[in-house]
Amino acid sequence: MQSELRVPPRILLGPGPTIANPRVLKAMTTPMLGYLDNDFVKVMDETVDMLRQVYGTNNTLTFPISGTGTAGMEAALTNIIEPDDAVIVGINGYFGGRIADIAERCGAVVTSVNAEWGQIIEPEQIANACKKVTPKLVAVVHGETSTGILQPLEDIIEIAHDNGALFLADCVTSLGGQPVELDKRGIDIAYSCTQKCLAGPPGLSPISFSDQAVEVIQNRKSKIQSFYLNATLLAEYWMGDTRKYHHTLSMTLVYALHEALRIVIEEGESARYQRHERNARALIAGAKAIGLQPAAAENYRAPMLTTLRIPEGIDDVTVRKRLIQDYNIEIGGGLGIFAGKAWRIGLMGDAANEQNVLLVLNAIEKLLIELGYNVDSGTAVSAAATVYQN
Repeated sequence: MQSELRVPPRILLGPGPTIANPRVLKAMTTPMLGYLDNDFVKVMDETVDMLRQVYGTNNTLTFPISGTGTAGMEAALTNIIEPDDAVIVGINGYFGGRIADIAERCGAVVTSVNAEWGQIIEPEQIANACKKVTPKLVAVVHGETSTGILQPLEDIIEIAHDNGALFLADCVTSLGGQPVELDKRGIDIAYSCTQKCLAGPPGLSPISFSDQAVEVIQNRKSKIQSFYLNATLLAEYWMGDTRKYHHTLSMTLVYALHEALRIVIEEGESARYQRHERNARALIAGAKAIGLQPAAAENYRAPMLTTLRIPEGIDDVTVRKRLIQDYNIEIGGGLGIFAGKAWRIGLMGDAANEQNVLLVLNAIEKLLIELGYNVDSGTAVSAAATVYQN
């Protein structure tokens, strides 16, 4: 007989999952209902209404996909792409590469527009790609989790639309931490996740399709290859007066998302975005003070996730293991070409606060000193504190 499940309460400051809001965890203890129970349908409708507000959209086809952010990515691409469709994908990190991979698996002819990791995709690059192909879809990552880049979108969206293409934004790291503004910007397809800036558990991927995207789905020549991620079938469950069974949804995760969205709206979206920005400024000030340089280009850094280059002679895994062992803090290692060369520190949702910034800076500084790195004790915290005092 196994003992009762007990896990340590980690301070999650990595790329996700992040610290779940206690109100969200409490909501998950709400009794389960049937997937077509009228009272649960009411919860579904309220969740979708709040999701539209946080996404900044009036899109009818807006709902959470059962699955993590990658399920949302796959749903977005699977529903739109047909074999031999031309798709342009901006790749300046790990998850842009994943979009291209899934698009190819859907049968698309993918044109990759590449930029150095830590840099943005320039609009001119997309414009040049559009001169070579006639795209059905242009896709970029809004907040690239592997590099900490916050990609400017407006010019690329305009280029996509001028060339008759739909525009897709990966908002996995940005939703709830920075404005995504689907309708204002003209984003046709967006997906996200629940375990980052929304401060909930993993397991759902909020997705939204514009009317133009819905029209493309409805006029497909071929059958959508996925049943589970089929947006037209899912719409019959999530929308309208008569609901049709599609799959058994996790009531618990919907309760969690419902409460997470309530918290975002209660705080106020503008105040929430400013909180993320202020804490990121303090983190970067403290990191720079001890010689840790951001990997993302200045002026394009995502406040929700900061990627710091690891100094020469410092072992990535040793520091991250000691952070957990000595301080109960988790940060993320680098992905792809940043593996072993960068740390990813997430300040997302509830985790974006002064206490966590000062805590992680102090812990990293102490470990670096112990490992022979030349820096005066207290330098990082002092620099960060100056940001909070101003």
